Amino acid sequence: MLSNPVYDPFLILTKIYSDGAHVKQAIADTYIEEQYRSRTVKIVYGVLENDGYFDFCIRHYAPKAPKSAVRILLKISLYMLLYMDKKRYMVTDCAVTLCKKLGKGGVSGFVNAFLRRFDKTEVDNALPKGDEGVAIRLSYPLFAYRWLKKEYGQRAETIAAAKSAGVSVRFEKGEENYLQKPHIQTPFSHNYIFENFVRDEGFDEGAYTFQSVGSIAICDCVDGCEQLLDCCAAPGGKSVLLAKKCKQVTAFELHEHRVGLIGQYKRRMGVENVTEMQKNSAELDERYLEKFDAVLCDAPCSGYGTVSENPDIKLFRKEGDFAALKQTQSNILATVSQYVKKGGALYYSTCSLFESENDGTVGAFLKVHPEYEAVELNSPLAHEKKKYGLQFLPDTAYGAGFYVAKLARKNG
Repeated sequence: MLSNPVYDPFLILTKIYSDGAHVKQAIADTYIEEQYRSRTVKIVYGVLENDGYFDFCIRHYAPKAPKSAVRILLKISLYMLLYMDKKRYMVTDCAVTLCKKLGKGGVSGFVNAFLRRFDKTEVDNALPKGDEGVAIRLSYPLFAYRWLKKEYGQRAETIAAAKSAGVSVRFEKGEENYLQKPHIQTPFSHNYIFENFVRDEGFDEGAYTFQSVGSIAICDCVDGCEQLLDCCAAPGGKSVLLAKKCKQVTAFELHEHRVGLIGQYKRRMGVENVTEMQKNSAELDERYLEKFDAVLCDAPCSGYGTVSENPDIKLFRKEGDFAALKQTQSNILATVSQYVKKGGALYYSTCSLFESENDGTVGAFLKVHPEYEAVELNSPLAHEKKKYGLQFLPDTAYGAGFYVAKLARKNG
């Protein structure tokens, strides 16, 4: 019996759209026919990446908004039609069959008619002009696209359209066994981006780990020292990598289950000089005052620099969220700055594209903390130098967007 290619993606996307689950967790929590896993994951990510455009397609042909289950079915079908070159009759048959299987036979006629009538050229000709049309075509929230355009001008469209270059892998050993696969060598040692990379026993043995180029680039900016605090550390990639050039790394993490992730990560990679603990980095603990030579504050942020890997961010992160995020960033930065020894360094990083979360947060901090001053950084990865830190953008950094600044605590 042939598998209906719509069914597994429908289950996963329902958890995301209806229950607010994050894409990686929704995939992990759903039983998937293993032989079709790659197809299912491709469809799920493809639908999320094109969500705004597919919404426009549906509105164009259905003035009355269909219910969630029908919208999900139509989005899956549109992705298969437009990006997988599947035959219209096959896609339509799969969608109608699943409608009936789900007990929604009453809307199967509508689904059938929609998919038979759909015409991409007609839809594209109906797109609004200007920024709104570009944002819909790129499935990028309009407010975020306008922010990008304000900060980066005409480059905004290229940034918003940037895709992940592939799977970023950092090797500890045995990389020569994998380099026959198509890959890109990044500017960082033992770090490659693969078009496809299937996890094998080398992962469990600590021969390699999956770590983003952004995470590695941030670690590259941090100088070695005796005692380092990674204050928002889960899942542990930065802590483990920094343990190679710091004598002792302390890793704070707010949530208990994520503290466990750090422990698993360090044990898998055979690292013994990382100590993880559950700690709210926004709340001052006087036991740590001026205890560390350096503190890395990889602050909670909007995550818009990672939408090529986490397209569900565009669904869930709203314009109204930024004020609270900025307050959280400022609170954590102000608190952990007190843990840095005189003469030490405070590093602030995010995976955001927006000045308000990056140079804006650092500038506000420096205004009320004259004991700190910004220090110039550099990186072998393409970047823009801002007033205080380095901004990396997805169109030139393998699809990743992030920011890092170094602040030195004065001796006086």
